[in-house]
Amino acid sequence: MPDAGARITVALVDDQHLFRAGIRMLIESQDDMELSGEAGDGEQAVALASERRPDVMLMDLRMPVMDGVEATRRIVQHATTAGVDNRDQAVVQAVHAGASGYLLKSAEPEFLLAAIRTVHSGYSVIAPGSIHSLFEHAARNAPAAGPDLSVLDVLSVRERDVFLLAAKGLSNGEMAESLFVSEATIKTHLRGVLEKLELRNRLQLVAFAHERRLLGS
Repeated sequence: MPDAGARITVALVDDQHLFRAGIRMLIESQDDMELSGEAGDGEQAVALASERRPDVMLMDLRMPVMDGVEATRRIVQHATTAGVDNRDQAVVQAVHAGASGYLLKSAEPEFLLAAIRTVHSGYSVIAPGSIHSLFEHAARNAPAAGPDLSVLDVLSVRERDVFLLAAKGLSNGEMAESLFVSEATIKTHLRGVLEKLELRNRLQLVAFAHERRLLGS
């Protein structure tokens, strides 16, 4: 668990200098955060992550030398958290690479700061709007096939319920209310789901469900 009294170290990776300057000022204005370093491309990001080991890394996807997807894939092999900034088909690839979430560059400062704190706490962050449509688009581009229900055989009946509700985007509180159990029970079942399906976080769970057409049409 993160140290509640420690400052969150944040690394920023983007090839746009003005954008980095704005985010830098925002982070440095927070009492519980500090900037651990900046990089202008994916290759520099991998080196920065190895050298500084930031708690959270804000990673752009489209950059020269090495893109954010490949950089995320390499960094996640040696680190436990990674944040992603931007939106398009590459978001889906970044999720598979191990990103803990995605944000839009148009996100409000308050949302960005809250997202950093959320990822630092061990949870995923999904920007409002089109995350489900992104995964649905990826599924439509895959070879046609029916729902692959066999992948859920490793789950208990209650874990399947939690899986489907989480894949639809429900919060822990909403799932607890729907299933008439406590949020602690939901968290326990969700951990079991992620472990059994070998997924890192809820964002990968959503991608998993869409790719296997487990949510219906």
